[in-house]
Amino acid sequence: MRRPNILFLLPDQHRPDWLGFHPGLPLRTPHLDRLAAEGVRFTRAFCTSPLCAPSRASLASGRRYDRCGVVGNHQDYPLDQPTYYRALREAGYRVAGVGKFDLHKATLDWNLDGSRLIREWGFTEGIDNEGKFDGSDSYQRNGHRPKGPYLAFLADRGLAESYIQEHAPEFLNSRLSAYTTCLPDDAYCDNWVAENGLTFLRGFPKGRPWHLVVNFTGPHDPMDVTEAMRARWAGVDLPVPHHNDHSDREGVRRRRQNYAAMIENIDRQAGRFIDLVRERGEMDDTLIVYASDHGEMLGDHGRWGKNTWHHPSVGVPLIASGPGVQRGLVTDALVSLHDLAATFLDCAHAGPLPEMDALTLRPLLEGRTDAHRSHVLSGLDGWRMAFDGRWKLVVGAEDAPLLFDLERDPHEDTNVAEAHPDVVDRLGRALDSE
Repeated sequence: MRRPNILFLLPDQHRPDWLGFHPGLPLRTPHLDRLAAEGVRFTRAFCTSPLCAPSRASLASGRRYDRCGVVGNHQDYPLDQPTYYRALREAGYRVAGVGKFDLHKATLDWNLDGSRLIREWGFTEGIDNEGKFDGSDSYQRNGHRPKGPYLAFLADRGLAESYIQEHAPEFLNSRLSAYTTCLPDDAYCDNWVAENGLTFLRGFPKGRPWHLVVNFTGPHDPMDVTEAMRARWAGVDLPVPHHNDHSDREGVRRRRQNYAAMIENIDRQAGRFIDLVRERGEMDDTLIVYASDHGEMLGDHGRWGKNTWHHPSVGVPLIASGPGVQRGLVTDALVSLHDLAATFLDCAHAGPLPEMDALTLRPLLEGRTDAHRSHVLSGLDGWRMAFDGRWKLVVGAEDAPLLFDLERDPHEDTNVAEAHPDVVDRLGRALDSE
């Protein structure tokens, strides 16, 4: 296979079961649905850690959580640790990235042009911008002056002060973190990120392979949407969360509606990238991948956000389409998000990174196998998880191990560890061996 271009669409906090092709949800994601129909959709993809910085560090390095050098959002990515971005650049790729990289969460400074560590991470070019809360926090701590490109853009438009007021705790708490933003559509962060990415894509020279990663800030909380985004979802009914007894039922409903609206908007932007690849005549030469750094509980079990071992938090969507990829394949093979690092390097005919434990998905994508891993691992803040496709073991979250049979208990309501000590022992050995 010739070395393909790689378009990597990576939103923040998109849970695995919220896309248009999932039954029972009125989601409108035609571009991602089409991408799945023309490629491979993974139903059992997981992140190595359900938190932004460690998940993205694991992806960049191709190393599992305990070895990626970042255990939480209080650490920056070690600059002496190789990245697949750098390996692609050294292999001759034009490597660009836009959006919220989250590789220096401890250092809230991006440079006003977003260039602070772009070259050091391995990119040829890029714009690294603030996340929703990071941007507001750094702006206020810096005397109401921007420290990154997105707040600089908003400040130039006279929108920065109104934007940061929307992130005040009293504002968010009164609206259950779901509201209609003051921003016009063209200043909404994901739309601004997309414009930056499309600008880079238009400038790529023909005849040289390229890699572009688009790190959308949504559908991360707060669930902020523009008036146009809200109008398309107001009044639309969505399934209620599992085991959620929050008294503000309308607030819960609005939060899930806005989450859907953010996903729909990301799908719209994804369509623009796919259309531009087609206009460039490169559809037959471009591997297109859609995933997320982690999931979102979205009210299930009374929880919002991530950080937990529950499936909506550790699971991620994963779709791939392009040259050599099987069409219309839905696979339940167990895969890990950081396997994409090995996959991209394999497709680029580049060698593996040092100490990389990611496994290339290329045999799965090309239909040469239907199996990948015997189990997947995830972890954070003292707990570790092992999942073999049916049984999920969690240790460290409570005094005693937790074991769930997802075939009979997909919502993970009942701990069956005492009834199945053999499974606890087997998956415990899998955790110890890593």
